[in-house]
Amino acid sequence: MPEIVQLLASPVHRLVGRPADGPAPAPPNELVEAITIRAGLGVVGDRYFGKPAHRAASVTLIARESLPPGVDLVQVRRNILTVGLAVDELVGSVLTLDSGDGPVRLRVNRPANPCAWMDVTIGPGAFKALRRRGGVRCTPLDDGVLRVGPVAVTVEEADPA
Repeated sequence: MPEIVQLLASPVHRLVGRPADGPAPAPPNELVEAITIRAGLGVVGDRYFGKPAHRAASVTLIARESLPPGVDLVQVRRNILTVGLAVDELVGSVLTLDSGDGPVRLRVNRPANPCAWMDVTIGPGAFKALRRRGGVRCTPLDDGVLRVGPVAVTVEEADPA
Protein backbone atom coordinates (compact mmCIF):
# COMPACT_ATOMS: atom_id res chain seq x y z
CA MET A 1 0.00 0.00 0.00
CA PRO A 2 1.30 3.50 -0.78
CA GLU A 3 2.41 5.60 2.13
CA ILE A 4 3.22 9.21 2.94
CA VAL A 5 6.54 8.90 4.76
CA GLN A 6 7.35 12.56 5.36
CA LEU A 7 5.73 16.01 5.10
CA LEU A 8 7.39 19.42 4.92
CA ALA A 9 5.80 22.84 5.43
CA SER A 10 8.62 25.35 5.57
CA PRO A 11 8.04 29.08 5.94
CA VAL A 12 11.50 29.94 4.57
CA HIS A 13 13.38 29.62 1.31
CA ARG A 14 16.58 27.78 2.22
CA LEU A 15 18.02 27.47 -1.30
CA VAL A 16 18.61 31.09 -2.27
CA GLY A 17 21.57 32.74 -3.91
CA ARG A 18 24.40 30.62 -5.26
CA PRO A 19 24.73 26.94 -4.41
CA ALA A 20 28.41 27.52 -3.59
CA ASP A 21 27.28 29.71 -0.66
CA GLY A 22 25.35 26.82 0.89
CA PRO A 23 21.74 26.66 2.06
CA ALA A 24 20.24 28.88 4.73
CA PRO A 25 19.66 27.18 8.10
CA ALA A 26 16.54 25.04 8.42
CA PRO A 27 13.85 26.44 10.67
CA PRO A 28 12.66 24.24 13.53
CA ASN A 29 9.63 22.06 12.96
CA GLU A 30 9.48 22.21 9.15
CA LEU A 31 9.02 18.42 9.07
CA VAL A 32 5.51 17.75 10.33
CA GLU A 33 3.14 14.83 10.91
CA ALA A 34 0.26 16.54 9.05
CA ILE A 35 -0.25 19.37 6.57
CA THR A 36 -3.34 21.43 5.86
CA ILE A 37 -3.96 22.11 2.18
CA ARG A 38 -6.17 24.87 0.77
CA ALA A 39 -7.61 24.63 -2.74
CA GLY A 40 -5.75 26.86 -5.18
CA LEU A 41 -3.42 28.14 -2.45
CA GLY A 42 -1.16 25.30 -1.31
CA VAL A 43 0.16 24.06 2.03
CA VAL A 44 -0.73 26.28 4.98
CA GLY A 45 2.47 27.60 6.55
CA ASP A 46 4.64 26.84 3.50
CA ARG A 47 6.78 29.45 1.76
CA TYR A 48 4.71 29.17 -1.46
CA PHE A 49 1.25 29.34 0.16
CA GLY A 50 -1.01 31.78 -1.70
CA LYS A 51 1.77 33.13 -3.95
CA PRO A 52 0.26 33.86 -7.39
CA ALA A 53 3.45 32.83 -9.21
CA HIS A 54 3.33 29.39 -7.54
CA ARG A 55 -0.36 28.50 -7.62
CA ALA A 56 0.15 25.84 -10.33
CA ALA A 57 3.06 24.43 -8.33
CA SER A 58 2.12 25.09 -4.70
CA VAL A 59 2.19 21.44 -3.61
CA THR A 60 5.13 19.22 -4.56
CA LEU A 61 5.55 15.46 -4.27
CA ILE A 62 8.53 13.17 -4.71
CA ALA A 63 8.91 9.39 -4.45
CA ARG A 64 11.36 8.01 -1.92
CA GLU A 65 12.34 5.47 -4.58
CA SER A 66 13.86 8.38 -6.56
CA LEU A 67 16.20 9.42 -3.76
CA PRO A 68 19.47 8.00 -2.48
CA PRO A 69 19.29 6.28 0.93
CA GLY A 70 19.13 8.74 3.82
CA VAL A 71 17.92 11.69 1.72
CA ASP A 72 14.64 13.30 2.71
CA LEU A 73 12.49 16.39 2.20
CA VAL A 74 14.93 18.67 4.04
CA GLN A 75 17.40 18.22 1.17
CA VAL A 76 15.01 18.20 -1.81
CA ARG A 77 12.54 20.82 -0.51
CA ARG A 78 9.37 19.06 -1.69
CA ASN A 79 6.21 18.97 0.46
CA ILE A 80 5.26 15.28 0.33
CA LEU A 81 7.52 12.22 0.28
CA THR A 82 5.76 9.02 -0.75
CA VAL A 83 6.68 5.38 -1.07
CA GLY A 84 4.91 2.97 -3.42
CA LEU A 85 3.66 5.69 -5.75
CA ALA A 86 5.33 6.51 -9.08
CA VAL A 87 4.68 10.26 -8.86
CA ASP A 88 6.88 11.17 -11.84
CA GLU A 89 4.49 9.31 -14.15
CA LEU A 90 1.44 11.33 -13.05
CA VAL A 91 1.93 14.58 -15.02
CA GLY A 92 -1.38 15.49 -16.66
CA SER A 93 -3.55 13.60 -14.18
CA VAL A 94 -5.53 14.34 -11.05
CA LEU A 95 -4.12 12.53 -8.03
CA THR A 96 -6.40 11.93 -5.05
CA LEU A 97 -4.78 11.18 -1.70
CA ASP A 98 -6.69 10.19 1.44
CA SER A 99 -4.67 9.56 4.58
CA GLY A 100 -7.73 9.25 6.81
CA ASP A 101 -9.15 12.79 6.93
CA GLY A 102 -10.92 12.69 3.57
CA PRO A 103 -9.76 12.95 -0.03
CA VAL A 104 -7.50 15.72 -1.30
CA ARG A 105 -7.28 16.10 -5.09
CA LEU A 106 -4.14 17.49 -6.70
CA ARG A 107 -3.88 18.43 -10.38
CA VAL A 108 -0.42 17.22 -11.40
CA ASN A 109 0.77 19.98 -13.72
CA ARG A 110 4.44 19.40 -14.46
CA PRO A 111 7.68 17.84 -13.31
CA ALA A 112 9.53 19.39 -10.38
CA ASN A 113 12.85 19.50 -12.15
CA PRO A 114 15.94 19.36 -9.95
CA CYS A 115 18.34 22.26 -9.77
CA ALA A 116 22.06 22.69 -9.14
CA TRP A 117 21.35 22.96 -5.40
CA MET A 118 20.84 19.17 -5.34
CA ASP A 119 24.60 18.69 -5.78
CA VAL A 120 25.06 20.73 -2.58
CA THR A 121 22.20 19.44 -0.40
CA ILE A 122 22.44 15.76 -1.43
CA GLY A 123 25.90 15.37 -2.94
CA PRO A 124 27.84 15.60 -6.20
CA GLY A 125 25.95 14.08 -9.13
CA ALA A 126 22.49 14.38 -7.53
CA PHE A 127 21.35 17.12 -9.93
CA LYS A 128 21.96 14.86 -12.92
CA ALA A 129 20.68 11.71 -11.17
CA LEU A 130 17.33 13.35 -10.31
CA ARG A 131 16.49 14.40 -13.87
CA ARG A 132 13.07 12.97 -14.73
CA ARG A 133 12.85 11.75 -11.10
CA GLY A 134 12.60 15.04 -9.21
CA GLY A 135 8.91 14.77 -8.37
CA VAL A 136 5.90 16.77 -9.53
CA ARG A 137 4.32 20.19 -9.02
CA CYS A 138 0.60 20.32 -8.34
CA THR A 139 -2.36 22.61 -7.84
CA PRO A 140 -4.58 21.57 -4.92
CA LEU A 141 -8.22 21.25 -5.96
CA ASP A 142 -9.65 20.66 -2.49
CA ASP A 143 -9.17 21.81 1.08
CA GLY A 144 -8.02 19.00 3.34
CA VAL A 145 -5.44 17.40 5.59
CA LEU A 146 -2.75 14.86 4.73
CA ARG A 147 -0.90 12.86 7.37
CA VAL A 148 2.18 10.66 7.54
CA GLY A 149 1.18 6.99 7.17
CA PRO A 150 -0.77 4.80 4.78
CA VAL A 151 -2.60 6.66 2.02
CA ALA A 152 -5.39 5.64 -0.34
CA VAL A 153 -4.55 6.71 -3.89
CA THR A 154 -6.72 7.30 -6.95
CA VAL A 155 -5.42 8.60 -10.29
CA GLU A 156 -7.73 10.07 -12.95
CA GLU A 157 -7.12 11.75 -16.27
CA ALA A 158 -7.23 15.52 -15.85
CA ASP A 159 -10.20 17.37 -17.28
CA PRO A 160 -8.80 19.54 -20.11
CA ALA A 161 -11.05 22.42 -19.01
